[in-house]
Amino acid sequence: MSRSPCGDISNVFIVGFPELQLEYFHMVAWFLFILYVTTVVGNLVLVVMFVVEHSLQKPMYIIMVSLALSDIGFATVALPKLIARYWWDDGSMGLYTCQFQRHMIHYFGSLNSLILLTMAVDRYMAVCLPLRYPMLMTVPTMTILTVLSWLVAHIFPGVSSISFTQIPFCGPSQIIQTFCDTLSLAALACGDKSQLLKAAYATAMFILLVPLAAPISYFSSFFQNGLTIISCSLQGRKKTLSTCATQGCIISIYYIPRFFIYSTSLIPNLSMTPSSRVATTFFYSFFPPLINPFVYCLRTKEIRSIFCRWLQSLHGIKPKSSKIENVPKLK
Repeated sequence: MSRSPCGDISNVFIVGFPELQLEYFHMVAWFLFILYVTTVVGNLVLVVMFVVEHSLQKPMYIIMVSLALSDIGFATVALPKLIARYWWDDGSMGLYTCQFQRHMIHYFGSLNSLILLTMAVDRYMAVCLPLRYPMLMTVPTMTILTVLSWLVAHIFPGVSSISFTQIPFCGPSQIIQTFCDTLSLAALACGDKSQLLKAAYATAMFILLVPLAAPISYFSSFFQNGLTIISCSLQGRKKTLSTCATQGCIISIYYIPRFFIYSTSLIPNLSMTPSSRVATTFFYSFFPPLINPFVYCLRTKEIRSIFCRWLQSLHGIKPKSSKIENVPKLK
């Protein structure tokens, strides 16, 4: 990798999966390409559906669309360079490009955390305060919360971005990760990195644990009102349990692996090999954006009805009025 006259790194190289053999590079490249296309198309369908179908322009769907746009942004920032690494062995990028990618990676991670916070608050009000929900969570209110999330999310990676502009990098100039992130970039910094790592850890825990308080409160309220839920109708129980299960699944995938990744560098006797760290990071980074359209959208009856009507229109099949009587016609 090239260096400037003063010895600082001017380029870095994305290693990707450290133990991957050369003969598997093209297969992995195709897998990553399919993963990227599926993620973008799946989330883009939801965005288009929200824009076209006026019946979906409701508070909960605003959150879903915000999450879909965030997932598209994250995949677009992270995956193309990794695909190039395995398709054309082009894993090199400039140091400033790496720092920009690091900022955007953590920006979309922070944004997703804030979106999950908003979603948890919305579901809490829908389940625990059903009568007041239409008055509290209106479209203007959710729009304001969404815009604030997109703006505030820049603060958290911005703190570490300022720190990274003030320290020298001396190598080795290899990023043992699938993209540039704080931990892998900090490994290239010269001198004592303890303060940088502690600041990054504190920021990461804040953006992870503070939004996590809302889902925990949501689940606590759910279980505290368990007797009420058990005594209600079967349909109500199924709907409530489904909401909690979906939220709990995504939260577990999103928060738990991140906590261990960031904690290994500061907690004694807790360590991970480079390969396991890369694999864990890859899983919690790219699996949720892939499944979010299916978990949050195709499980929603209204979206399923519209999606089926779209497919029937493409095949020239006239939909049965009894199945879509509550769905407005596509204009």
